Amino acid sequence: MGYIVIGIAFGLLLEKAGYNWVWALGSSVFVLAGSMQFVLVGLLAQQVPLYTVLITTLLVNSRHLFYGLSFIEHFKKMDWRRYYMIFSLTDETYAILTSTEKESELMFKIAILNQTYWIIGSVLGSLMGSFIPFNTAGVEFAMSALFIVIVVEQWFDEKNRVSSIIGFICAILALLIFGSEHFLLAALGATLVALLLRIVK
Repeated sequence: MGYIVIGIAFGLLLEKAGYNWVWALGSSVFVLAGSMQFVLVGLLAQQVPLYTVLITTLLVNSRHLFYGLSFIEHFKKMDWRRYYMIFSLTDETYAILTSTEKESELMFKIAILNQTYWIIGSVLGSLMGSFIPFNTAGVEFAMSALFIVIVVEQWFDEKNRVSSIIGFICAILALLIFGSEHFLLAALGATLVALLLRIVK
């Protein structure tokens, strides 16, 4: 249900950037990338080149490669539903699936419900933003707050915290080297390389 609240925040920001509820609906149905959708609002508002959008999306969502790897065997058993599961494997869905019974029907329902909540929230937020004047200062922190909650929960659930520690170290180093305006892509790239090297070893 938290996805409704986060979706509302996304819808508000998208509306403020000049994109109405149709854009909120379309991006939530066809993109469904959670944090990347928040980043996409800024990219759309700045009208950045398409190649920048592609590279940013690849780096921001590269973590989904690791999510998918841990569910390959489960998804293979899900007939046509496997394609939707691959598409819908967001951070929050992954967090729920890792802590629940690995039963195909249940996993499929969780994924559908999560996307439905996100769609409802984003459209609702966009409509609210078009009818009610909102001060959206700080709203973009909603996704960061959700990530913090997920990271804390995963930290306490993990038996091996090496991956989390790698991510923290890469983020801190990138922040120190590139500054707060440019550290994100560097941190994601460094984390991806470090995790891939760990898998190869």
